[in-house]
Amino acid sequence: MMTYRAVSVAMVLSIALVAGSVLAEPRTLRTEYQAIVLEQIAGGLAHPWSIDFLPDGRFLVTERPGHLNIIDADGNKIRVSGLPEIYALRQGGLMEVLLHPDFSNNQWVYLTFAKADDNEQTATALARGRLQDDQLHDVEIIYVQERFSAPGRHYGSKLAWLPDGTLLMSIGDRGPEPPRAQDLGDSAGTLIRLTADGGIPEDNPFVGRDDVLPEIFTYGNRNIQGLIVHPQTGQIWSHEHGPRGGDELNLMEPGGNYGWPVVSLGRDYRTEERYFEDTLRHHPDMIDPVIDWTPSIAASGLAILVDDHFPAWQGNFLAGGLRSEQIRRVVFEDGIPVHEEELIRGEIGRIRDVRVGPDGNIYVVTDHADGGLYRISPAG
Repeated sequence: MMTYRAVSVAMVLSIALVAGSVLAEPRTLRTEYQAIVLEQIAGGLAHPWSIDFLPDGRFLVTERPGHLNIIDADGNKIRVSGLPEIYALRQGGLMEVLLHPDFSNNQWVYLTFAKADDNEQTATALARGRLQDDQLHDVEIIYVQERFSAPGRHYGSKLAWLPDGTLLMSIGDRGPEPPRAQDLGDSAGTLIRLTADGGIPEDNPFVGRDDVLPEIFTYGNRNIQGLIVHPQTGQIWSHEHGPRGGDELNLMEPGGNYGWPVVSLGRDYRTEERYFEDTLRHHPDMIDPVIDWTPSIAASGLAILVDDHFPAWQGNFLAGGLRSEQIRRVVFEDGIPVHEEELIRGEIGRIRDVRVGPDGNIYVVTDHADGGLYRISPAG
């Protein structure tokens, strides 16, 4: 029979593991086709949100309360100074970090964050600065969502570079007013496309229309929190949160309407009815998801394995899961998803970001008050 003290210790260890704060030693895990090693690089991160990779092998990791860190392979952290003023509340704060494709020459680092006005209403914003040692210089805010609204929900905030040097940025529907995602005069619920300095590319799909914001690339998106440009095909893929169910993996087309909230396969959080009384499951003028995840995986972070570093997983997509505490591996054949597997479910907690590093390994951060940075590598 376990003593009270032994039970208490077991409970504390269990809670710590679930919180993503403890992984004392690398752990080898079996999956369907590929043995992997899961190891923690750094802990003690306050709701880490995004990862990118410096040319010298170190990591840039954001913390949602408003911190940017440089982390080395031994887990040592340096706090970067010079960030813009950030408003952190619930889902808002400092979010995405992404290096410029020519970072080695220009040192530009791009950050998305929640920006507040004088009334503490917030908007999704984009800034960039030159990283020198442990400080951002020449910081400039290059894009701010045109309408400020109540803080705390659905900021989107994923970034991805296109081969032509333009930048994609997701903006969530901001929560209380989902129909904003169908208003082409409002950037809420969209994927926008900008130049590297925040300008509007002349070939954006709605340029020249007075009734549409020219930065809009797609619309009808609830809250995109996974975004990649396929390095071989150039296709743009995203995943977004549905309500209760209805998480989506989408292939993004310029000018496309992805339906929210007119179309959704999710349900109302309280009633389990359709999100709105007239919400549809399909509309002929709107683009259906490639995958609908119902029940929800609470998708966050998206990556693709293009080389043979993980031989059994080459070409697979990896979608992180917050509430589901997993990475969902998706197998495609001829452009059609044919198989899925749950990886590391419950091992380290809520998966916020998933990236493939320059070394071919998979890197994730966990969304907890005491979150961590982890590496997944092939076993053996």
